[in-house]
Order: sequence, then C-alpha cells, then structure tokens
Amino acid sequence: MLIYKIFRTDEWQALRREGVTSGAPVDLADGYIHFSTMEQAAETAAKHFAGQDGLMLVAVEAEALGEALKWEPSRGGALFPHLYRDLRLEDVHWAQPLPLADGVHQFPPGLQ
Repeated sequence: MLIYKIFRTDEWQALRREGVTSGAPVDLADGYIHFSTMEQAAETAAKHFAGQDGLMLVAVEAEALGEALKWEPSRGGALFPHLYRDLRLEDVHWAQPLPLADGVHQFPPGLQ
C-alpha cells in the first residue's frame, strides 16, 4: 500500500540533494515523519498546506518501511502512518507536483 508525504519545494530539494530527511519542522517537533493514506491526503493538504503552491506529493510503499512505520491515532481518532526513522530518497516510490488550482490542490486521479 502506498502512503503519501507532502513536501514544500525546499524540503523536496533537500531530500533529493542529501538523499535523506528527518522531515519538516512539524516532523522534527513531533519526533516522527507524518504520512497520510490515499483517503487522508486531500484533507492533510487542505488543513496543513492551504493556499501553498509549489508542493510535491511523494508516494512511499508502506510495507518497505518495516517496523519503523507505526499506525497511530490522530485527527478524529483515525490511524495515520508515522515513520520513526529518517526518510531516504531510495524509499520514494514516485514523486510529482501537487499543483494548486482555484485554491484547491489537484491530486492525481485516484487520490481524491
């Protein structure tokens, strides 16, 4: 199953340059890297990235992360995937821009 991380341009560029990231400031503060499922991704974008353009949507195969990935309750008690190690560029299954149109992030088909 794929899980998703939304990166700002500078965060994505740093991961590509360095090959590893501990995540965004919120990830560093919480002690894990926040991910979303397909069903959670649009709400995550609206809640945490409202109006922000220049984002990248990154897909990672959950099973490949092994025991470092924990499913924990968050918004409304829903289980969210949290990664308790650095994310490596080699973990990325695919990445693509997450454009903003009329104030709404445009997810790839099948992710809305």
